[in-house]
Amino acid sequence: MNRTQLGNSGPTVSRIGLGAMGMSGAYGESNDRESIRTIHAAVDAGVDLVDTGDFYGAGHNEMLIGRALKERNRDDVVLSVKFGALRGPDGGWLGFDGRPESVKSSLGYTLQRLGVDHVDVYRPARLDPRVPIEDTVGAIAEMIEAGYVRHIGLSEIGSETLRRAAAVHPISDLQIEYSIVSRGIESDILDTARELGVGITAYGVLSRGLLSNTFRAHKPLSADDFRAHSPRFQGENLTRNVELVELLAEIADDRSITVAQLAIAWVMSRGDDIVPVVGARSVERLTETIAASEISLTSDEVARIENAVPKDAVAGERYAEAQMAQLDSEA
Repeated sequence: MNRTQLGNSGPTVSRIGLGAMGMSGAYGESNDRESIRTIHAAVDAGVDLVDTGDFYGAGHNEMLIGRALKERNRDDVVLSVKFGALRGPDGGWLGFDGRPESVKSSLGYTLQRLGVDHVDVYRPARLDPRVPIEDTVGAIAEMIEAGYVRHIGLSEIGSETLRRAAAVHPISDLQIEYSIVSRGIESDILDTARELGVGITAYGVLSRGLLSNTFRAHKPLSADDFRAHSPRFQGENLTRNVELVELLAEIADDRSITVAQLAIAWVMSRGDDIVPVVGARSVERLTETIAASEISLTSDEVARIENAVPKDAVAGERYAEAQMAQLDSEA
């Protein structure tokens, strides 16, 4: 597995990261045993960047990763953790808390659930509009001084906020959605990140499974699947988007690869400073993901992909309206 540094100040990580959110029920029923097998297989294959959030499964995801890490060397894993999203007992979203005292409290619980003495990259999941980003970043910086955190990351913030944060403390990377069908960062945010020496950890690379074979087979969604409430997976939007996937499938077939591998390879082709964080809940899906790291697209293939699926081709926003309103990156 090739490796790259997250920005100018971040850790050196595998060229592809493992996103663990789906292991805690975000996309319907999950299996802890298979999830742990997948984490182990990732680490053994050299995929050392593992991304989680303290609100994934209301703490379940961190405890799951903690169980997996007991059988591996802690120093072989770069743990990236998002914090601050508030959830009720029913799993509903209650907002975000970026206050300095909440930063430290959340970190304390995270370290306990993971069973580790430090987090490699710690990041607010969203911008708290009530709290200056300088205060949130400053609190994480104090945790770096205390030895509980190694690097500061951010998530889904815009260029202005990124500049303000970077003025307080070096930022290793910005985690933000980036895929063939979600290219909003290309208009401004990506340039700002590169100017400031901030890496990009791209999530949603497969657009939550849309850019794969899954929905070409018209897979039904369970009520507890996040995508059942996502605009891109509704009615006419889904019909239109599957048509786009069929166009990508023609390109993938010419290379004897899967649509998912094509989508991952496209994001990797955007620059060595962009690390795709791809969700996998099984060893089979992980193996497909890892194989994508060996695929190099030609300039003609990239052009063909972007002609088949232009920036504005996708139908539906990436989140529901209420969630889109919480994204500083979309302001």
